[in-house]
Amino acid sequence: MHFMVKRSFIGFFSLFTAMILLYSCSEQKRTWVRNYPKNTPFVYNNQISLHGNFTKDEKKRLLSDLQNYWDDSLKVPKQQQFGLFYKIKNPAVFDSVNIGRSALFMNSYLNAQGYYYSILTNRYTIDTVKDQIRTSVFMDIDAGKNITIDQVTYEMNDSTLQQLAVAESEKSFLKKSKPYSKQVISNELDRMVGLYRKNGYYKITREDVYAYVDSNNTKLFALTIDPFEQAKLLSEVAKAKKENPNWDIAIRQREVEDSSRLFKYHIGNLYYYPETKITDVPDSLMTDKSFLEKKSESTFMRYKKGLFNFRPLKEDTYFKKGDVYNEEKYFKTANALGQLSAWQNIDIRPEIRNRDTLDMYFFMTPAVKQSFTVDLEASRNIADIGVTNLLGITTNLSYNNRNVWKNAIQSIATFRTGVELNILSSSNEADQLLQTFLINIGHTYIFPGIIQPFKRWKGLDKIDNRRTLWSINGGYVDRRNFYRVRNLTTSFGYEWKQGNNSFLYKPINVELYSIDKLDSLDQLIIKNPFLKASFNEGSIVSQSLSFVRTTNGSRNPNKNKFYRLAIEEAGGLFGFIPGLQGNIYRYLKVETEYKQSVKFAKSELAYRAFAGIGYNYGGDTIIGPTLPFYKQFSAGGPNSMRAWRLRQLGLGSSNQSETDTASNAFRDRFGDMQLEFNMEYRFQLATIGSFKIGSALYADIGNVWNIKRAASTDSDTRFSLNSFTRDMAIGIGTGLRFDMSYFLIRLDFAYKLKDPLRTANNGWMSIRDFTWNDIRPNGIKVPNFALQLGIGLPF
Repeated sequence: MHFMVKRSFIGFFSLFTAMILLYSCSEQKRTWVRNYPKNTPFVYNNQISLHGNFTKDEKKRLLSDLQNYWDDSLKVPKQQQFGLFYKIKNPAVFDSVNIGRSALFMNSYLNAQGYYYSILTNRYTIDTVKDQIRTSVFMDIDAGKNITIDQVTYEMNDSTLQQLAVAESEKSFLKKSKPYSKQVISNELDRMVGLYRKNGYYKITREDVYAYVDSNNTKLFALTIDPFEQAKLLSEVAKAKKENPNWDIAIRQREVEDSSRLFKYHIGNLYYYPETKITDVPDSLMTDKSFLEKKSESTFMRYKKGLFNFRPLKEDTYFKKGDVYNEEKYFKTANALGQLSAWQNIDIRPEIRNRDTLDMYFFMTPAVKQSFTVDLEASRNIADIGVTNLLGITTNLSYNNRNVWKNAIQSIATFRTGVELNILSSSNEADQLLQTFLINIGHTYIFPGIIQPFKRWKGLDKIDNRRTLWSINGGYVDRRNFYRVRNLTTSFGYEWKQGNNSFLYKPINVELYSIDKLDSLDQLIIKNPFLKASFNEGSIVSQSLSFVRTTNGSRNPNKNKFYRLAIEEAGGLFGFIPGLQGNIYRYLKVETEYKQSVKFAKSELAYRAFAGIGYNYGGDTIIGPTLPFYKQFSAGGPNSMRAWRLRQLGLGSSNQSETDTASNAFRDRFGDMQLEFNMEYRFQLATIGSFKIGSALYADIGNVWNIKRAASTDSDTRFSLNSFTRDMAIGIGTGLRFDMSYFLIRLDFAYKLKDPLRTANNGWMSIRDFTWNDIRPNGIKVPNFALQLGIGLPF
């Protein structure tokens, strides 16, 4: 058996070595050509060499963009195959004339990026391989120095526009000594138009402003009749342009032919059409006199069936009659109304009335009011108590009403019931076949806007997508012969967005639990005392706040960042009530997560860092010193520490979960602290139409610990800096990703590079004594690898 394992490893290592050797070969040696013109030069390769004073990221960006400016007949239709090889199919016939056109395209692009002194040199080589005449085209580019911005001025003919421009000049994209590019100029012109349209100038567009760029040096305007002095000035200017080129930029206003373009517009009447059909023509609706009409001040709702009330419409409208027209509030209103599930389409049309008034017409197409779904799920559980072959069958029913009480309130009712069957039980008795029965009923209401219990809060108009959430859920689980659990949970909270930031605050969260321990569970706890903490009975009265921020890189748009912070506090006030002591948990839990991904032409590098800690400060001897297990952290599975099975890592370097448990049946590990870091390099293997096959190389590092020592547990379960390196687990692996556009199936294989519970070699794997399984001191065989099946990317 040991010989077979070693032979498997030798085969695996040989295959891995062969792949490394292949990858170390040049890309050209791993490329083959199909459907090429025989005995005729064709484009086999193109390459750009870029020189200049760039940052690393700037050079990557320029090189990536320049590849798009080869003439079409010089582009190479190269496809990656199986991650190592490349295929060129139907290459173009080579024509040297196209090199000059490519140089023109590339030079124009560099000019747009502010490189006006670039020198482009091209050449090509021809290699003959059998009947293939392969042509490689090379473009060598010396970009020169990037033009920088010197002085920035605003020269508007209208005094009010000039005052606005100067007042907001600190927000300009044009900064002295910063690199010049046409994109920066375009961004600044867009900012100026947005500034004016935010301040009532509804008719101003990009056609009304332009950028005047002055590349001349003021020394040239100095009056001199001395030809030698003039020649000296010209020489100095030419030298300065080459060594430190900079330009002056003036943002100017074009001459206005239509004076109404400079009118400041105000909001007039608001007309809502909340029952618009998708086939209706807005112009016809505006003149239709058959509508019924409700009026509230200067706001009108025109309808025929009366399906909606005024409140949700006014709640998410950020302007009113008399306000100066503000384009930001216009789009904010359209987005807020579009987020309401009661409507599937929102169209807001401004119409000019009189000299400077904008009436706003809202055409809103309702979504299907009610929907009902039924799902059937099946799963297999191999980590439950006392049995190892459970088949779970669950039915989920969901009812969704998107317009409760005509106020665009969304109501979601759910019902879930299921059983777990011991399909390989040696007994045919019914009580042995049926292992678990569960039932759960829930109801959630999503209210538009923020429901305020007291006086109106300030600043609500500055936030977006405002929602109030209330939910209640009840559940019952009967684990035959072991326990019965009843729970009732309810929460009330607020959800909103502000820019790239999302917030969720729950001031009230109540979770009530009741556990009936049956004879089989009592016997199991007697044999395994450390399991007692997992079945402590207590309830939760808490509040929580979560914050999520997602951004794209300002310098590199292919870099995405995600940050999350969540805080939950339980029992802070209610824990002082004598009647509740010993019945509710008192703890503080904090978790933070950071994710980043950088996309390249054919690959992606992603990493994730996670840290979580929960501290039970109640000191209650009845409930115990740890968090309730359903609030604790766990590691392992398809999305966390993939070399370990679900919830099978930890705690620390303690092997108590494996040595003390009867028949090794209950091995789920939960802790009060978790640290984890994941890194993954993703790349594409093959593409078949819209179906993509990819792969990844990854590493996972982390573990789970307790902060306090629970009863009947050893000290190795606690976090300690002295044992931090010993406790850290490391897994490495690879996998396949099958991307079908609308969803992704992931198959990952991972090996335990370092296992804290491995007694030999300080937990590290050994090449010399490689094995697929580790034999623990008590004789239990634990796999050193895991095969994970997941849906979607792990992070």
